[in-house]
Amino acid sequence: MIDSHIHLDQYLELDKQIESWHANGITQVIAVSNDLPSSYRTLELQLKHPEMIKACVGFHPEYPLPTEQDVKEWEQLVKIERKRIVGIGEIGLPHYQINNLSHTLTEYIDRLTSYLHIAKIHSLPVALHAVHDKAQVVLSLLQELEIKKAHFHWLKASSHVLEQISRAGYFISVTPEVCYRRRDQLLARAIPLNQLLIETDGPWKYTGPFKSRQTSPLLLQDIITHLSSLKNKTIEQIHTETNINTKRCYCFN
Repeated sequence: MIDSHIHLDQYLELDKQIESWHANGITQVIAVSNDLPSSYRTLELQLKHPEMIKACVGFHPEYPLPTEQDVKEWEQLVKIERKRIVGIGEIGLPHYQINNLSHTLTEYIDRLTSYLHIAKIHSLPVALHAVHDKAQVVLSLLQELEIKKAHFHWLKASSHVLEQISRAGYFISVTPEVCYRRRDQLLARAIPLNQLLIETDGPWKYTGPFKSRQTSPLLLQDIITHLSSLKNKTIEQIHTETNINTKRCYCFN
């Protein structure tokens, strides 16, 4: 199983946890970053566990915009470490914190555009935070810039926008919420199987049946089991297809 979106830099005692994950069928994780320091940390972790960890570097859109100096240093990091990076992320547009941020949405759109240009220069896919009304804005940007590979993580969008994303050939992932939340279940049913990924967004804490469990890639088995029912496929089919899709999205074997 492959966790297509996790914040590994936020976990403690990671070596022990990775050993447990691997013993329980987790083969790889796509580790995303939130800012320049976490981009360095993600690459540090990737160097220590190169087979398990696939690294993405980027700036989370719910954070304040980085300084120009940080962006330039990050661009150099991408250039220098290109062979160890599988994607640019987590990037996108703010939604939940937009009223608490000091910059305008237009400024975030401009900055996202610059990140997408970097991704295109280096032929890298993008891991996207683009929810609700921001999903349409980001989709339009991707198409305008002719971005070939994109992953809409934990998508929350209308059926119309979901259809557009699917038609564009981009990937969409579901989280443990698909096990207990109707909104996510409806979305999962509508995602074409060959564009479906699974993720935990760990260490994000979930409610429902997971309120007493730590969020880790071990929750992927629960996701696969529920997707099997929702998509009317066998557990093995969901497991195989989501693995293939993640490797296809992020270009690794």
